[in-house]
Amino acid sequence: MAHAATVLAITSGKGGVGKTNVGVNLAVALQVRGFRTGLLDADFGLGNVDVLLGLTPSHHLGHLLAGEQTISEIMIDGPRGIRIVPASSGLRSLTTLSGPQRMRLAQAIEAIREEFDFLLIDTASGISDNVVETTGMADRAIVVTSLDPAAIVDAYATIKVLTAEAPGLEIGIVVNGAGSADDAAVAFRQLDVASSRYLGRSLQYYGFIVDDPGVREAVATQRAIVESDPGAPASRCFRILAARIGGLSPVRGRGLRLVPDAGENEVPQCA
Repeated sequence: MAHAATVLAITSGKGGVGKTNVGVNLAVALQVRGFRTGLLDADFGLGNVDVLLGLTPSHHLGHLLAGEQTISEIMIDGPRGIRIVPASSGLRSLTTLSGPQRMRLAQAIEAIREEFDFLLIDTASGISDNVVETTGMADRAIVVTSLDPAAIVDAYATIKVLTAEAPGLEIGIVVNGAGSADDAAVAFRQLDVASSRYLGRSLQYYGFIVDDPGVREAVATQRAIVESDPGAPASRCFRILAARIGGLSPVRGRGLRLVPDAGENEVPQCA
């Protein structure tokens, strides 16, 4: 029997925390490690995975949701051979999916699971019905936050909503743009303590991406930094993140707990 992909939804409470960039670079880093990796852009009306990578798809997720194309027909090749399902941009009709559209999306995800080891779903930011329902289709969720207090508060709000809608969904945290491993660990602990106290659940710590001006340069040139500058501090962080994601159990709820204990610097300093 063919191996079915682990589906990871990458989401965030606040926009502007680099969620899509994390998704793109994690996908490429997983592919480099030998995992067959797909990336589905599920920001249905404002997709930008293709923009980040300088791609010009002729079809997009809107065609799938309208029943005009299959998911295999709209997939395109990305860097290092990752397969990308591009989203549409500027289609107001996709800001809230109908029941039949959600069903088509769920069926499409199931149809391609055996083609990949990992299928990453880059959702929109926030807690809209589209985000929550799409994240619920995944085996695990990755909530991306920055050190910005507003981003941490919004990340907690996202965790709260996801927990209410899908209590069994494992949620991992990635802190993006961190100055150090210690800063990232503090941000994670704030979320984990609040989740344990008020939601009755613990979170997983998947790691952090160091603040690196090279990321902005890579975005400007429409390339993934792990490909354009493998020696960059952020690239090393993405490789560590990919190694950890690759080592997680494929069974929901059985992930590794990666947060360092007090006084233990489990997360290597990337810079």
